[in-house]
Amino acid sequence: MSRVETLSAGILRLACIDSEAPPLFNLVDDAGNRRGYEPEAAELVASVLGLRIEWAYLDWDDMLPAVRDHRVDAVWCGQGIIPERQEVVNFTDPYAVFDETVLVRKGDPARSPEDLAGYKVAAIEGSANMRLAVTFEGAEPVAFTGADVFGDMLAALRNGEVDAMVDDDVVTVPLGEDPAYDVAFTHPTGNRWGIGVAKDNPFLLAELNTALATVVADGRLERIWTKWMPHLPYPLAAEVAV
Repeated sequence: MSRVETLSAGILRLACIDSEAPPLFNLVDDAGNRRGYEPEAAELVASVLGLRIEWAYLDWDDMLPAVRDHRVDAVWCGQGIIPERQEVVNFTDPYAVFDETVLVRKGDPARSPEDLAGYKVAAIEGSANMRLAVTFEGAEPVAFTGADVFGDMLAALRNGEVDAMVDDDVVTVPLGEDPAYDVAFTHPTGNRWGIGVAKDNPFLLAELNTALATVVADGRLERIWTKWMPHLPYPLAAEVAV
């Protein structure tokens, strides 16, 4: 039995969305399993703590309130550590660091922020991506939320509802190989992602940080990173120390 106190003994209940955003995560399969960097990293950290993961599938904008209101133990799902989110939850040390990339339709000539003047630019509401989108002079940011926010943004870009979208390089750069899209440019934001925990649960935060530091120090997290994202340099060796 794990010594870590959670909502249900022995179980770490984590908020996430059910969306197709490889290599971060895929839609849950018929057996109820999730695949990708985030699920595998979460399983690794949970195993160090002697916990079993239970995923809670929520709309994007319900994940942080679910943590705050103790409907879940934490959120492990694309949460860039930004001030707006830090007002709601506390974050662990990062388990990932990404830059942000602008995606356009195939053949669009935009290759810089200046080229986006007059464009409708999709980004997730309240995200680090939106914080970048609002800096594009002359562009019109369009906020997205919902259960499949990434898929919804891609569909809106593909069908012309928006002219561009901003998301982290891990999911957008591979789409440059898709015949429907082009990568316009990548902005070096160094967006740090963490596990969000309720502000009144410092014990769980500390336990997650200790487990995360362990798997960084022993190289296990790096092996998972390289398995799922060999095209991106591993950024965490200097980020977390035991």
